[in-house]
Amino acid sequence: MSLTRRSFLASALASTSVLALSPASRAAGVAPFRHDMIIERARDMAARPYQPRPKVPQDWLDMSYEEYQTIWFRNKDALWADSDRSYNVDFFHPGLYFPRPIRVNTVEAGVTTPVPFDFALFDKTDKAPDLTIDDTLGYSGLRLRTEMSQPGIKNEFCVFQGASYFRAIGQDQFYGLSARGLALKTGDPMGEEFPDFTEFWLEAPAAGQRNIVIHALMDSPSITGAYRFDITPGEACEMEVEATLFAREDLPHVGVAPLTSMFLFDRTNHTRFDDFRPAVHDSDGLLVVNGNGEILWRPLANPTRLQISAFVDENPRGFGLMQRPRAYSEYADLEAHYHKRPGLWVEPRGDWGKGSVTLVEIPADQEIYDNIVAYWRPREKYSAGDRIDLSYHLSWGLDPVLPVARVIDTASGERLFGKVGRLMVVDFEDHPLFADGPEALDVHINSPHVDTTSGVLQRNPETGGLRLAFAFDPEDRDHVELRAQLRRDGEPASEVWLYRWTP
Repeated sequence: MSLTRRSFLASALASTSVLALSPASRAAGVAPFRHDMIIERARDMAARPYQPRPKVPQDWLDMSYEEYQTIWFRNKDALWADSDRSYNVDFFHPGLYFPRPIRVNTVEAGVTTPVPFDFALFDKTDKAPDLTIDDTLGYSGLRLRTEMSQPGIKNEFCVFQGASYFRAIGQDQFYGLSARGLALKTGDPMGEEFPDFTEFWLEAPAAGQRNIVIHALMDSPSITGAYRFDITPGEACEMEVEATLFAREDLPHVGVAPLTSMFLFDRTNHTRFDDFRPAVHDSDGLLVVNGNGEILWRPLANPTRLQISAFVDENPRGFGLMQRPRAYSEYADLEAHYHKRPGLWVEPRGDWGKGSVTLVEIPADQEIYDNIVAYWRPREKYSAGDRIDLSYHLSWGLDPVLPVARVIDTASGERLFGKVGRLMVVDFEDHPLFADGPEALDVHINSPHVDTTSGVLQRNPETGGLRLAFAFDPEDRDHVELRAQLRRDGEPASEVWLYRWTP
Protein backbone atom coordinates (compact mmCIF):
# COMPACT_ATOMS: atom_id res chain seq x y z
CA MET A 1 0.00 0.00 0.00
CA SER A 2 1.53 3.30 -1.06
CA LEU A 3 -0.50 5.63 1.17
CA THR A 4 -2.54 5.30 4.29
CA ARG A 5 -5.86 3.52 4.00
CA ARG A 6 -7.48 6.30 6.05
CA SER A 7 -6.08 8.91 3.68
CA PHE A 8 -6.99 7.07 0.50
CA LEU A 9 -10.49 6.19 1.59
CA ALA A 10 -11.05 9.76 2.69
CA SER A 11 -10.10 11.28 -0.65
CA ALA A 12 -13.57 11.72 -2.15
CA LEU A 13 -15.80 14.25 -0.45
CA ALA A 14 -18.08 16.85 -1.96
CA SER A 15 -21.59 17.98 -2.63
CA THR A 16 -23.26 20.47 -4.86
CA SER A 17 -26.64 18.77 -4.48
CA VAL A 18 -29.58 20.51 -2.84
CA LEU A 19 -33.10 19.46 -2.12
CA ALA A 20 -35.67 20.80 -4.54
CA LEU A 21 -36.53 24.32 -3.37
CA SER A 22 -39.07 26.85 -4.47
CA PRO A 23 -37.58 30.12 -5.82
CA ALA A 24 -38.75 32.00 -2.71
CA SER A 25 -37.27 29.42 -0.33
CA ARG A 26 -34.01 29.34 -2.26
CA ALA A 27 -33.76 33.10 -2.07
CA ALA A 28 -34.35 32.99 1.68
CA GLY A 29 -31.84 30.16 2.11
CA VAL A 30 -34.33 27.96 3.96
CA ALA A 31 -36.68 25.13 3.03
CA PRO A 32 -39.03 22.64 4.65
CA PHE A 33 -37.38 19.41 5.74
CA ARG A 34 -38.40 15.77 5.99
CA HIS A 35 -36.15 12.73 5.82
CA ASP A 36 -38.34 11.44 2.99
CA MET A 37 -37.09 14.36 0.91
CA ILE A 38 -33.51 13.02 1.14
CA ILE A 39 -34.76 9.57 0.14
CA GLU A 40 -36.48 11.03 -2.92
CA ARG A 41 -33.36 13.03 -3.75
CA ALA A 42 -31.28 9.85 -3.63
CA ARG A 43 -33.83 8.06 -5.82
CA ASP A 44 -33.73 10.85 -8.41
CA MET A 45 -29.93 10.90 -8.45
CA ALA A 46 -29.76 7.12 -8.98
CA ALA A 47 -31.86 7.46 -12.13
CA ARG A 48 -29.23 9.74 -13.68
CA PRO A 49 -25.56 9.13 -14.58
CA TYR A 50 -23.08 9.85 -11.82
CA GLN A 51 -21.59 13.33 -11.99
CA PRO A 52 -18.24 13.89 -10.22
CA ARG A 53 -18.31 16.99 -8.09
CA PRO A 54 -15.90 19.95 -8.35
CA LYS A 55 -12.72 20.01 -6.31
CA VAL A 56 -11.42 22.89 -4.22
CA PRO A 57 -8.61 25.02 -5.72
CA GLN A 58 -5.35 23.25 -6.47
CA ASP A 59 -3.31 25.11 -3.85
CA TRP A 60 -5.53 23.55 -1.15
CA LEU A 61 -4.78 20.11 -2.56
CA ASP A 62 -1.04 20.79 -2.78
CA MET A 63 -0.69 21.37 0.97
CA SER A 64 1.64 19.02 2.82
CA TYR A 65 0.41 17.21 5.91
CA GLU A 66 2.35 19.65 8.08
CA GLU A 67 0.79 22.64 6.28
CA TYR A 68 -2.69 21.18 6.64
CA GLN A 69 -2.13 20.98 10.41
CA THR A 70 -1.30 24.71 10.62
CA ILE A 71 -5.02 25.57 10.18
CA TRP A 72 -7.67 24.61 12.71
CA PHE A 73 -11.27 25.44 13.62
CA ARG A 74 -11.93 27.68 16.63
CA ASN A 75 -14.08 25.73 19.08
CA LYS A 76 -15.50 28.89 20.62
CA ASP A 77 -17.14 29.69 17.26
CA ALA A 78 -18.72 26.25 16.86
CA LEU A 79 -22.27 25.80 15.61
CA TRP A 80 -24.70 26.49 18.50
CA ALA A 81 -21.84 27.66 20.76
CA ASP A 82 -23.77 30.88 21.51
CA SER A 83 -26.94 29.00 22.53
CA ASP A 84 -28.12 26.71 25.32
CA ARG A 85 -28.36 23.74 22.97
CA SER A 86 -26.83 20.55 24.31
CA TYR A 87 -24.41 20.08 21.40
CA ASN A 88 -21.73 22.07 19.63
CA VAL A 89 -20.49 21.22 16.14
CA ASP A 90 -16.98 21.98 14.87
CA PHE A 91 -15.97 21.84 11.21
CA PHE A 92 -12.85 20.73 9.31
CA HIS A 93 -11.38 22.61 6.38
CA PRO A 94 -10.83 20.94 2.99
CA GLY A 95 -7.59 20.25 1.17
CA LEU A 96 -4.86 17.59 1.17
CA TYR A 97 -6.76 14.26 1.50
CA PHE A 98 -10.15 16.01 1.27
CA PRO A 99 -10.50 17.53 -2.21
CA ARG A 100 -14.30 17.81 -2.41
CA PRO A 101 -16.26 19.69 0.24
CA ILE A 102 -19.51 18.63 1.86
CA ARG A 103 -22.62 20.74 2.36
CA VAL A 104 -24.01 21.23 5.86
CA ASN A 105 -27.51 22.29 6.91
CA THR A 106 -29.30 22.71 10.20
CA VAL A 107 -32.90 21.65 10.82
CA GLU A 108 -35.14 23.44 13.30
CA ALA A 109 -38.93 23.22 13.60
CA GLY A 110 -39.09 21.31 10.31
CA VAL A 111 -37.11 23.93 8.37
CA THR A 112 -33.61 23.48 6.97
CA THR A 113 -31.05 26.29 6.75
CA PRO A 114 -27.64 26.05 5.01
CA VAL A 115 -24.46 26.52 7.03
CA PRO A 116 -22.12 28.44 4.70
CA PHE A 117 -18.37 27.87 4.62
CA ASP A 118 -16.53 30.61 6.52
CA PHE A 119 -12.74 30.50 6.50
CA ALA A 120 -12.72 33.26 9.12
CA LEU A 121 -13.76 30.63 11.69
CA PHE A 122 -10.31 29.03 11.45
CA ASP A 123 -7.07 30.01 13.20
CA LYS A 124 -3.65 29.37 11.71
CA THR A 125 0.02 29.66 12.47
CA ASP A 126 2.48 31.93 10.66
CA LYS A 127 3.56 28.91 8.61
CA ALA A 128 0.13 28.42 7.05
CA PRO A 129 0.22 28.87 3.25
CA ASP A 130 -1.71 31.56 1.40
CA LEU A 131 -4.74 29.90 -0.17
CA THR A 132 -7.27 30.74 -2.86
CA ILE A 133 -10.72 31.66 -1.58
CA ASP A 134 -13.59 31.03 -4.00
CA ASP A 135 -17.09 29.55 -4.13
CA THR A 136 -15.84 25.95 -4.56
CA LEU A 137 -14.79 25.85 -0.91
CA GLY A 138 -16.70 24.06 1.82
CA TYR A 139 -16.10 22.04 4.94
CA SER A 140 -14.58 18.56 4.71
CA GLY A 141 -16.29 17.13 7.79
CA LEU A 142 -17.77 17.80 11.19
CA ARG A 143 -17.14 16.97 14.84
CA LEU A 144 -19.77 16.59 17.58
CA ARG A 145 -19.24 17.77 21.15
CA THR A 146 -21.47 17.57 24.22
CA GLU A 147 -21.20 17.32 28.01
CA MET A 148 -19.79 13.93 28.95
CA SER A 149 -18.29 13.74 32.46
CA GLN A 150 -17.79 17.42 33.36
CA PRO A 151 -20.78 19.80 33.57
CA GLY A 152 -20.33 22.86 31.40
CA ILE A 153 -17.58 21.32 29.26
CA LYS A 154 -18.45 19.90 25.86
CA ASN A 155 -16.08 17.10 24.85
CA GLU A 156 -15.82 15.60 21.39
CA PHE A 157 -17.03 12.06 20.83
CA CYS A 158 -17.88 11.66 17.13
CA VAL A 159 -16.44 12.72 13.75
CA PHE A 160 -17.78 12.43 10.20
CA GLN A 161 -14.99 13.06 7.67
CA GLY A 162 -13.76 11.41 4.50
CA ALA A 163 -15.89 9.45 1.98
CA SER A 164 -18.63 7.83 4.13
CA TYR A 165 -16.37 7.35 7.15
CA PHE A 166 -17.29 8.19 10.71
CA ARG A 167 -15.93 7.25 14.10
CA ALA A 168 -16.93 7.65 17.72
CA ILE A 169 -15.77 6.85 21.25
CA GLY A 170 -17.27 6.00 24.58
CA GLN A 171 -16.47 8.02 27.67
CA ASP A 172 -12.73 8.26 28.47
CA GLN A 173 -11.75 6.48 25.26
CA PHE A 174 -9.50 7.49 22.36
CA TYR A 175 -10.40 7.32 18.66
CA GLY A 176 -9.47 4.05 16.97
CA LEU A 177 -11.44 2.11 14.39
CA SER A 178 -13.95 3.67 11.97
CA ALA A 179 -17.29 2.75 10.45
CA ARG A 180 -18.54 3.52 6.95
CA GLY A 181 -21.90 4.06 5.37
CA LEU A 182 -21.23 1.33 2.80
CA ALA A 183 -18.38 -0.68 1.31
CA LEU A 184 -18.26 -1.69 -2.35
CA LYS A 185 -15.94 -4.29 -3.96
CA THR A 186 -13.61 -4.50 -0.96
CA GLY A 187 -10.62 -6.67 -1.85
CA ASP A 188 -11.81 -7.20 -5.44
CA PRO A 189 -9.13 -7.27 -8.18
CA MET A 190 -10.74 -4.37 -10.08
CA GLY A 191 -10.38 -2.12 -7.05
CA GLU A 192 -12.65 -0.76 -4.35
CA GLU A 193 -15.29 1.97 -4.74
CA PHE A 194 -15.80 4.49 -1.94
CA PRO A 195 -19.24 6.14 -1.70
CA ASP A 196 -19.30 9.66 -0.23
CA PHE A 197 -21.53 11.37 2.27
CA THR A 198 -21.97 14.58 0.31
CA GLU A 199 -24.48 16.55 2.39
CA PHE A 200 -25.57 16.59 6.03
CA TRP A 201 -28.63 17.87 7.89
CA LEU A 202 -28.18 18.39 11.65
CA GLU A 203 -31.35 18.49 13.75
CA ALA A 204 -30.92 21.29 16.31
CA PRO A 205 -31.04 19.71 19.80
CA ALA A 206 -32.90 21.27 22.73
CA ALA A 207 -31.16 22.27 25.95
CA GLY A 208 -30.42 19.13 27.94
CA GLN A 209 -31.24 16.78 25.04
CA ARG A 210 -29.09 13.64 25.27
CA ASN A 211 -29.26 12.48 21.65
CA ILE A 212 -28.65 14.19 18.34
CA VAL A 213 -30.08 13.24 14.93
CA ILE A 214 -28.04 13.61 11.73
CA HIS A 215 -29.19 12.92 8.17
CA ALA A 216 -26.79 12.31 5.28
CA LEU A 217 -26.98 11.98 1.50
CA MET A 218 -24.71 9.40 -0.15
CA ASP A 219 -23.50 9.36 -3.75
CA SER A 220 -21.11 7.24 -5.82
CA PRO A 221 -20.83 5.88 -9.37
CA SER A 222 -22.73 2.71 -8.39
CA ILE A 223 -25.20 3.71 -5.69
CA THR A 224 -26.95 6.56 -3.88
CA GLY A 225 -28.50 6.60 -0.44
CA ALA A 226 -30.19 8.46 2.40
CA TYR A 227 -28.99 7.85 5.98
CA ARG A 228 -30.37 8.77 9.39
CA PHE A 229 -28.19 8.57 12.51
CA ASP A 230 -29.72 8.85 15.98
CA ILE A 231 -26.65 9.26 18.23
CA THR A 232 -26.47 9.10 22.03
CA PRO A 233 -23.05 9.49 23.68
CA GLY A 234 -22.14 8.09 27.08
CA GLU A 235 -20.11 5.27 28.59
CA ALA A 236 -20.62 3.77 25.14
CA CYS A 237 -21.68 5.84 22.14
CA GLU A 238 -24.90 4.32 20.80
CA MET A 239 -26.17 4.89 17.25
CA GLU A 240 -29.36 3.82 15.52
CA VAL A 241 -28.69 3.80 11.76
CA GLU A 242 -31.34 3.74 9.03
CA ALA A 243 -30.31 3.60 5.38
CA THR A 244 -32.27 3.66 2.13
CA LEU A 245 -30.12 2.81 -0.88
CA PHE A 246 -30.72 2.95 -4.64
CA ALA A 247 -28.49 0.93 -6.97
CA ARG A 248 -27.36 2.68 -10.17
CA GLU A 249 -25.97 -0.58 -11.51
CA ASP A 250 -25.71 -4.25 -10.58
CA LEU A 251 -23.79 -4.67 -7.31
CA PRO A 252 -22.55 -8.23 -6.74
CA HIS A 253 -20.26 -7.28 -3.83
CA VAL A 254 -21.72 -4.96 -1.19
CA GLY A 255 -20.49 -4.55 2.38
CA VAL A 256 -23.24 -3.56 4.83
CA ALA A 257 -22.32 -1.87 8.13
CA PRO A 258 -18.61 -1.96 7.27
CA LEU A 259 -15.94 -1.47 9.96
CA THR A 260 -12.33 -0.49 9.29
CA SER A 261 -9.47 -0.94 11.75
CA MET A 262 -5.74 -1.51 12.17
CA PHE A 263 -3.86 -4.60 13.35
CA LEU A 264 -0.08 -4.55 13.09
CA PHE A 265 1.20 -7.16 15.57
CA ASP A 266 0.74 -8.96 18.87
CA ARG A 267 2.27 -12.11 20.32
CA THR A 268 1.21 -14.19 17.31
CA ASN A 269 3.50 -12.29 14.92
CA HIS A 270 5.77 -10.02 16.97
CA THR A 271 8.91 -11.59 15.50
CA ARG A 272 8.24 -9.71 12.23
CA PHE A 273 8.52 -6.29 13.93
CA ASP A 274 11.52 -4.74 15.68
CA ASP A 275 9.40 -2.74 18.13
CA PHE A 276 9.71 -2.14 21.89
CA ARG A 277 5.94 -2.42 22.35
CA PRO A 278 4.32 -5.82 23.06
CA ALA A 279 1.38 -5.16 20.70
CA VAL A 280 0.12 -2.53 18.27
CA HIS A 281 -3.52 -2.62 17.13
CA ASP A 282 -6.82 -0.73 17.22
CA SER A 283 -8.70 -4.04 17.31
CA ASP A 284 -7.52 -7.56 18.07
CA GLY A 285 -10.44 -9.75 17.02
CA LEU A 286 -13.69 -10.24 15.15
CA LEU A 287 -16.64 -11.23 17.35
CA VAL A 288 -19.70 -12.84 15.72
CA VAL A 289 -22.94 -14.06 17.24
CA ASN A 290 -24.50 -15.94 14.36
CA GLY A 291 -28.14 -16.59 13.61
CA ASN A 292 -28.05 -19.85 15.59
CA GLY A 293 -26.69 -18.08 18.67
CA GLU A 294 -23.18 -19.55 18.31
CA ILE A 295 -20.52 -17.12 19.58
CA LEU A 296 -17.36 -16.96 17.45
CA TRP A 297 -14.06 -15.23 18.19
CA ARG A 298 -11.54 -14.84 15.37
CA PRO A 299 -8.23 -13.20 16.40
CA LEU A 300 -7.04 -10.75 13.76
CA ALA A 301 -3.89 -11.23 11.70
CA ASN A 302 -1.52 -9.09 9.68
CA PRO A 303 -0.85 -11.57 6.87
CA THR A 304 1.98 -11.49 4.37
CA ARG A 305 -0.60 -11.63 1.57
CA LEU A 306 -4.21 -10.53 1.28
CA GLN A 307 -6.64 -12.92 2.93
CA ILE A 308 -10.44 -12.92 3.02
CA SER A 309 -12.55 -15.00 5.40
CA ALA A 310 -16.32 -15.49 5.11
CA PHE A 311 -18.50 -16.71 7.98
CA VAL A 312 -21.64 -17.90 6.23
CA ASP A 313 -24.83 -17.14 8.13
CA GLU A 314 -28.49 -16.18 8.02
CA ASN A 315 -29.83 -13.25 10.01
CA PRO A 316 -26.76 -12.72 12.22
CA ARG A 317 -27.47 -11.45 15.72
CA GLY A 318 -24.38 -9.27 15.77
CA PHE A 319 -20.76 -8.82 14.74
CA GLY A 320 -17.98 -6.40 15.50
CA LEU A 321 -14.29 -5.63 15.80
CA MET A 322 -13.20 -5.63 19.44
CA GLN A 323 -10.20 -4.41 21.42
CA ARG A 324 -9.95 -6.81 24.36
CA PRO A 325 -6.56 -6.16 26.01
CA ARG A 326 -7.29 -3.22 28.33
CA ALA A 327 -4.11 -2.83 30.42
CA TYR A 328 -1.54 -0.20 29.52
CA SER A 329 1.21 -2.79 29.97
CA GLU A 330 -0.17 -4.82 27.08
CA TYR A 331 0.86 -2.02 24.67
CA ALA A 332 3.31 0.18 26.65
CA ASP A 333 2.45 3.16 24.42
CA LEU A 334 2.17 6.50 26.24
CA GLU A 335 0.99 8.37 23.13
CA ALA A 336 -1.36 6.09 21.18
CA HIS A 337 -3.35 4.80 24.20
CA TYR A 338 -4.23 1.58 22.41
CA HIS A 339 -5.62 0.20 25.68
CA LYS A 340 -8.35 2.86 25.47
CA ARG A 341 -9.48 2.29 21.88
CA PRO A 342 -13.17 1.35 21.47
CA GLY A 343 -14.64 -1.81 20.11
CA LEU A 344 -17.56 -1.50 17.69
CA TRP A 345 -20.55 -3.85 17.84
CA VAL A 346 -23.18 -4.09 15.08
CA GLU A 347 -26.70 -5.38 15.83
CA PRO A 348 -28.86 -5.87 12.71
CA ARG A 349 -32.48 -4.75 12.81
CA GLY A 350 -35.04 -6.75 10.86
CA ASP A 351 -34.40 -9.53 8.36
CA TRP A 352 -30.93 -9.44 6.78
CA GLY A 353 -31.40 -12.82 5.13
CA LYS A 354 -28.56 -15.06 3.95
CA GLY A 355 -25.00 -13.92 3.49
CA SER A 356 -21.71 -13.87 5.36
CA VAL A 357 -19.81 -11.81 7.88
CA THR A 358 -16.71 -11.07 5.83
CA LEU A 359 -13.25 -10.27 7.18
CA VAL A 360 -10.57 -8.74 4.95
CA GLU A 361 -7.00 -8.69 6.27
CA ILE A 362 -4.46 -6.68 4.26
CA PRO A 363 -0.67 -6.85 4.73
CA ALA A 364 0.73 -3.76 6.48
CA ASP A 365 4.17 -2.74 7.69
CA GLN A 366 3.24 0.38 9.68
CA GLU A 367 0.49 1.29 12.13
CA ILE A 368 -0.64 4.24 9.98
CA TYR A 369 -2.41 1.81 7.65
CA ASP A 370 -5.97 0.67 8.27
CA ASN A 371 -5.61 -2.91 7.06
CA ILE A 372 -8.66 -4.65 8.56
CA VAL A 373 -12.21 -4.50 7.14
CA ALA A 374 -15.28 -6.39 8.40
CA TYR A 375 -18.84 -6.22 7.05
CA TRP A 376 -22.00 -8.16 6.22
CA ARG A 377 -22.08 -9.35 2.61
CA PRO A 378 -25.58 -10.30 1.37
CA ARG A 379 -25.65 -13.52 -0.64
CA GLU A 380 -27.95 -12.08 -3.30
CA LYS A 381 -26.56 -9.24 -5.38
CA TYR A 382 -28.31 -5.89 -5.62
CA SER A 383 -29.55 -5.16 -9.13
CA ALA A 384 -29.67 -1.82 -10.95
CA GLY A 385 -32.83 0.02 -9.96
CA ASP A 386 -33.21 -1.81 -6.62
CA ARG A 387 -34.24 0.03 -3.47
CA ILE A 388 -32.60 -1.42 -0.35
CA ASP A 389 -33.77 -0.52 3.17
CA LEU A 390 -31.45 -1.38 6.06
CA SER A 391 -31.27 -0.58 9.74
CA TYR A 392 -28.86 -1.53 12.50
CA HIS A 393 -27.48 -0.43 15.86
CA LEU A 394 -23.86 0.55 16.49
CA SER A 395 -22.30 0.52 19.95
CA TRP A 396 -18.86 2.13 20.34
CA GLY A 397 -17.27 1.02 23.60
CA LEU A 398 -16.49 -2.34 25.20
CA ASP A 399 -17.57 -5.88 24.29
CA PRO A 400 -21.24 -6.78 24.49
CA VAL A 401 -22.17 -8.92 27.50
CA LEU A 402 -21.82 -12.61 26.63
CA PRO A 403 -23.15 -15.70 28.44
CA VAL A 404 -19.87 -17.64 28.10
CA ALA A 405 -16.18 -17.03 28.79
CA ARG A 406 -14.35 -14.79 26.34
CA VAL A 407 -10.98 -15.41 24.74
CA ILE A 408 -8.60 -12.76 26.09
CA ASP A 409 -5.32 -13.75 24.43
CA THR A 410 -3.87 -15.90 21.66
CA ALA A 411 -0.19 -16.73 21.27
CA SER A 412 1.78 -18.95 18.93
CA GLY A 413 5.31 -20.27 18.77
CA GLU A 414 7.56 -23.13 17.79
CA ARG A 415 6.81 -26.34 19.63
CA LEU A 416 9.09 -26.87 22.64
CA PHE A 417 11.85 -29.36 23.41
CA GLY A 418 12.75 -30.13 19.83
CA LYS A 419 9.35 -31.47 18.83
CA VAL A 420 8.23 -30.72 15.27
CA GLY A 421 5.34 -28.30 14.74
CA ARG A 422 3.65 -25.29 16.26
CA LEU A 423 2.25 -24.57 19.70
CA MET A 424 -0.97 -22.58 20.15
CA VAL A 425 -1.88 -21.02 23.49
CA VAL A 426 -5.38 -19.63 24.09
CA ASP A 427 -6.31 -17.81 27.32
CA PHE A 428 -9.93 -17.59 28.49
CA GLU A 429 -11.11 -15.07 31.06
CA ASP A 430 -12.34 -16.28 34.44
CA HIS A 431 -16.04 -17.15 34.42
CA PRO A 432 -18.60 -18.76 36.78
CA LEU A 433 -18.73 -21.73 34.38
CA PHE A 434 -15.09 -22.43 35.34
CA ALA A 435 -15.82 -22.52 39.09
CA ASP A 436 -15.25 -26.27 39.39
CA GLY A 437 -11.91 -26.11 37.63
CA PRO A 438 -10.55 -27.53 34.37
CA GLU A 439 -11.66 -31.07 35.27
CA ALA A 440 -15.33 -30.09 34.84
CA LEU A 441 -14.79 -29.00 31.23
CA ASP A 442 -14.43 -30.78 27.93
CA VAL A 443 -11.93 -29.52 25.37
CA HIS A 444 -12.96 -29.63 21.70
CA ILE A 445 -10.20 -28.95 19.14
CA ASN A 446 -10.42 -29.69 15.45
CA SER A 447 -9.04 -28.71 12.06
CA PRO A 448 -9.94 -29.64 8.49
CA HIS A 449 -6.24 -29.62 7.57
CA VAL A 450 -4.16 -31.24 10.33
CA ASP A 451 -4.30 -33.48 13.37
CA THR A 452 -3.82 -31.67 16.68
CA THR A 453 -2.83 -32.82 20.13
CA SER A 454 -5.68 -33.27 22.59
CA GLY A 455 -4.75 -30.10 24.46
CA VAL A 456 -3.82 -29.24 28.03
CA LEU A 457 -6.20 -27.06 30.06
CA GLN A 458 -4.82 -25.34 33.17
CA ARG A 459 -5.71 -22.54 35.53
CA ASN A 460 -3.76 -19.35 34.73
CA PRO A 461 -2.80 -17.73 38.05
CA GLU A 462 -2.20 -14.35 36.40
CA THR A 463 -5.67 -13.98 34.86
CA GLY A 464 -7.66 -16.30 37.10
CA GLY A 465 -9.07 -17.90 33.97
CA LEU A 466 -8.04 -20.97 32.03
CA ARG A 467 -5.29 -21.55 29.47
CA LEU A 468 -5.58 -24.08 26.66
CA ALA A 469 -2.39 -25.23 24.93
CA PHE A 470 -2.19 -27.62 21.99
CA ALA A 471 0.13 -28.39 19.10
CA PHE A 472 -0.01 -29.33 15.43
CA ASP A 473 2.37 -29.89 12.54
CA PRO A 474 1.54 -27.73 9.48
CA GLU A 475 4.14 -29.57 7.36
CA ASP A 476 4.40 -27.61 4.07
CA ARG A 477 0.88 -26.12 4.11
CA ASP A 478 0.44 -22.42 3.38
CA HIS A 479 -2.39 -22.14 5.91
CA VAL A 480 -4.18 -24.15 8.59
CA GLU A 481 -7.67 -23.48 9.96
CA LEU A 482 -8.13 -24.28 13.66
CA ARG A 483 -11.17 -24.36 15.94
CA ALA A 484 -11.40 -24.81 19.71
CA GLN A 485 -14.08 -24.50 22.40
CA LEU A 486 -14.58 -25.39 26.05
CA ARG A 487 -17.85 -27.08 26.97
CA ARG A 488 -19.50 -28.07 30.22
CA ASP A 489 -22.15 -30.78 30.38
CA GLY A 490 -22.40 -30.62 26.61
CA GLU A 491 -23.14 -26.89 26.56
CA PRO A 492 -20.79 -24.07 25.49
CA ALA A 493 -18.65 -22.69 28.32
CA SER A 494 -16.57 -20.45 26.05
CA GLU A 495 -16.64 -18.76 22.71
CA VAL A 496 -15.67 -20.77 19.68
CA TRP A 497 -12.06 -19.79 19.00
CA LEU A 498 -11.26 -19.72 15.29
CA TYR A 499 -7.78 -19.17 13.92
CA ARG A 500 -6.06 -19.19 10.55
CA TRP A 501 -2.39 -20.04 10.91
CA THR A 502 -0.08 -18.97 8.09
CA PRO A 503 3.72 -19.30 7.84
